[in-house]
This record gives sequence, C-alpha cells and structure tokens, in this order.
Amino acid sequence: MNKLIDKSISITREEANPLLFIFNAISPISKGAENYLIKNLHPIKLAKGKILHHSGEICEQVFFVLQGAVRGYIKEDDKDSTTWITIENEMVAAIYSFINQVPSIENMQAIEDCSLLAMSHTALHEMFDLYPETNILARKIFEKYYSDAEVRALIARLKSADKKYKFFLETYSHLSNRIPLKYIASFLGIKLETLSRVRGLKAKKSLT
Repeated sequence: MNKLIDKSISITREEANPLLFIFNAISPISKGAENYLIKNLHPIKLAKGKILHHSGEICEQVFFVLQGAVRGYIKEDDKDSTTWITIENEMVAAIYSFINQVPSIENMQAIEDCSLLAMSHTALHEMFDLYPETNILARKIFEKYYSDAEVRALIARLKSADKKYKFFLETYSHLSNRIPLKYIASFLGIKLETLSRVRGLKAKKSLT
C-alpha cells in the first residue's frame, strides 16, 4: 500500500462533497454509493516536489485531486519526460499499472502543494459490484481519459514545435500560464529553449 495513505483517517461528507458533486454531474449515483465512497476514501497532503507514486511499484490507488497539480513522468538516465499533467477536480493514477496491477514504468509527482483523496483498487471494484450505477460513471470517466490519451499521443507525433505548442494551447489552455515551462516543454517533447522561442514568436505576432 502507498505509504502516504493512513487508512485510520476517514473523511467527512463535507470533505467528500467536491468529488460527489462532480460524480453526480457526470452520472447520478445512489446515497449508498456516496456513503461507500466516503467510507473508503482516504486524504493525502503532498508538498510540491514530493513523489506520489514511484516507478517499479504497483499503483494500488486511484487519486482525486482536490487541490494542486500532479504530473506523470518516466525517467531515463538523467532525463525525465512528462507524460501527463493533471489539476484539481480530475482523477489520476499510473493507469496501466492500476488496471492490470503490475509494476509501473512512470512516476507521479506533485508540482504544486496538493490535497488528494485516495481509493484502493480493491475498494473501487467492490463498489462496482455493490452499486451497479457506478459502472456507468466509470465508463463516462474512462471515455474522457481515453480521449485525453489520444490528444497526448497526437501531440507526441507532431514534428513541429510550433504545431505542438499550438495544439497544446487548443487542448490544454488552462495549463499554459499555470504550469512551469520546463514541465510543459517536457510534456511536448521539446527543449525548454525551443518552447521559450516559440512562445516569444507567438507573443510578437499577437502584438502586430
């Protein structure tokens, strides 16, 4: 189990309300399912720069970001490559590892001070069995994340740094002025200097 999680600490309905509101907006769930979530969600506070999940370990929890920003990244030699960036009101996990319960190749790191809620793989699947309507909720959430994964794959395959950044602004505009440029450059697969140049040219064009 993730050492950051203390299962003896439970959450209140008030603390769970942001997650419950979003879930019910996606697909309504029963009071029983809401109570199950409250019972099986565990709070985590994570300081900026700290690791939420290490590569080589099995990702046994899915996390809901109440506040802050988290990135996934893979590390090769002395270089790391950002694979995704997630902010509040979204779910995060090393998804291949979480679904298949095998060791992951990616790390998960807080890039801002974070407040999260964690739920175990076992508890999640028990909820699916006990409350069938949560399967509809899960399908809709997975559809959204599958769509996001396709966007990331398209960005990775674009050759031009200018096109990469343009597509990033079209799909992740909410991150452009919030996330440090070094992580955006890593996410786009370009050098920081290249990203700075592309942004500078775009700023000049907007003034003409």
